[in-house]
Amino acid sequence: MILLNIEEVSKEYTDKVLMKDISFSIHEGDKIGLIGINGTGKTTLLKLISALEEPDSGRIIKSKGINIEYMPQNVEFDSNSTILDEVFKGHSDNMKVLRAYKKAVANPNTPKEEIIKLSSQMDNVGGWELESEAKTVLTKLGVEDFNEQIENLSGGEKRRISLASSLINPSDILILDEPTNHLDNNTIEWLEEYLRNKKGALIMVTHDRYFLDRVCSKIIELDGGNLYSYEGNYSYFLEKKMEREMSEMATEEKRKNLYRNELKWIKRGVRARGTKQKARIDRFEKLKDSKVDFNQEKVDIDVGTSRLGKKIIEIKGISKSFDDVKLIEDFSYTVLRDDRIGILGDNGIGKSTLFRIIEGKIEPDSGTIEIGETINLGIFRQEVDDFDENQRAIEYIKKSGEYVSTSDGVKISASQMMEKFLFDKDLQYAPIGKLSGGERRRLYLLKVLMKAPNVLLLDEPTNDLDIETLTILEDYIENFNGAVIIISHDRYLLDKIAEKVFVFVGQGVVKQYTGNYSYFKETEEVKEETKKIVEKPKIEKEKTKKITKFSYNEKREWDTIDSDIENLEIEIKKIEEALKKHSSDYTKLEELLKEKEKTEEKLEEKMERWVILSEKLEEFESRDI
Repeated sequence: MILLNIEEVSKEYTDKVLMKDISFSIHEGDKIGLIGINGTGKTTLLKLISALEEPDSGRIIKSKGINIEYMPQNVEFDSNSTILDEVFKGHSDNMKVLRAYKKAVANPNTPKEEIIKLSSQMDNVGGWELESEAKTVLTKLGVEDFNEQIENLSGGEKRRISLASSLINPSDILILDEPTNHLDNNTIEWLEEYLRNKKGALIMVTHDRYFLDRVCSKIIELDGGNLYSYEGNYSYFLEKKMEREMSEMATEEKRKNLYRNELKWIKRGVRARGTKQKARIDRFEKLKDSKVDFNQEKVDIDVGTSRLGKKIIEIKGISKSFDDVKLIEDFSYTVLRDDRIGILGDNGIGKSTLFRIIEGKIEPDSGTIEIGETINLGIFRQEVDDFDENQRAIEYIKKSGEYVSTSDGVKISASQMMEKFLFDKDLQYAPIGKLSGGERRRLYLLKVLMKAPNVLLLDEPTNDLDIETLTILEDYIENFNGAVIIISHDRYLLDKIAEKVFVFVGQGVVKQYTGNYSYFKETEEVKEETKKIVEKPKIEKEKTKKITKFSYNEKREWDTIDSDIENLEIEIKKIEEALKKHSSDYTKLEELLKEKEKTEEKLEEKMERWVILSEKLEEFESRDI
């Protein structure tokens, strides 16, 4: 069933063509991901579907009785209301009954008959179910004080309230603009599952590529005013987009070859005396005007780095608390020259605090941070600069320098660098107030990189950046000649670039893992499964003797495997102690880190072997019984 039709819709904004005669349909059950470079009109398209804006031409036809729910990027709330007030805003009848019921229950003088009557009304309007769902969704999104005033919330918390409201409001078409921003990894995984199982159609803008892969069944791309539709998830889209671009390139190359041949003929001065000559001249004119609209622009981040000395960053036993809440407790680490570290953890748990301590913005309660003399920190914060909305974009960039050197030592101007970031001449001289949120983030990123840093601290860089920019940023980080520490909920990004993962788990504890995000998740899952098995009652030795189907070697292995695991764990602890002692000896550090990695691999192999033998033991025992 078709829920909504978009027919030959066009839209311009400040003389920029966002859409030209685009058409597509939203069907019942569709899970659509909308992607495209920042500033191409993704948010505008969502507003058109939501009827918050009108197209310049074309039609948007909505089936009768269809309800559309829209969560925008920027949300405005009544600062005097509570969280539950805002979540229930679309359910005024339910809210009135709920308030009346709670007021009646709170008053000891309320007649019992009145409470029963209001309780019955709650049943009739589905108030109990709605309240339960709202509190469940809010809790999953990290909100627990349902009566908190909106004015006391951060921007990220307000976005989660808006998301909760959109999720619980009944809708035939749910529209979400960047729903994963400001969510931690566990919450994003919960949201994936929720949206996969949610009835009705979904269309959303997100840069989270794993999210697109796991939730969406259709991808639509807005590119240069045109719309391309792909029936599949993000991985399918990548494959088909490559095929489309190769086809377009081949078509354009063929047109150029024909044009060159026709141009030679025209230059010979052949007079158009006959019909054939006139027809050929007409064909030449058509070839000249029929260039394929193929966007080959790419974000090229090719910026040189300043010299990096031997000493990078040494973190020695730092601790930090706020209002008796421990965020960091006795944390030590020596940053190495080529480190690629991903930092994970729930919101508000201390990740950004660590960055601010490294940056020197706040002091630790104890411990020290030592920064090498040659270190030039490039810091990309969650909060974008307080832009002067009237300042031209190029003037903002020039504050970091008129020129910048590439990795090859070639000097390029600020204007040329902006062109590499897809800021054409018009955008360069446009006031910042006219740029989209994503374009501002890209502008801010360019400013950070133009300072030629040799150590990068990136705090949630993926928020509001388009996928193309993210892809090139990942390539840049892979070739970056220096250390990179990144706080991110973007699992795809962490899988691609992280070689170590630091996880803030609460009470100031920071766990360290060697490997990318997926390796960390797999390690945690194996540990949980092993823990469950280890916690089972130990098998008595007498029963072990009954087992005859263990081979001789398996029996010997089973007899020693527990002590083997214990010895490997002790060995890892010794290496960790040695790492602390030799924190300034870089050669020794490298040796110890390699030794630790090999020992951890041995431990993992032993634990996996323990599970296999244990299962075999249980199977034989059950047969014996």
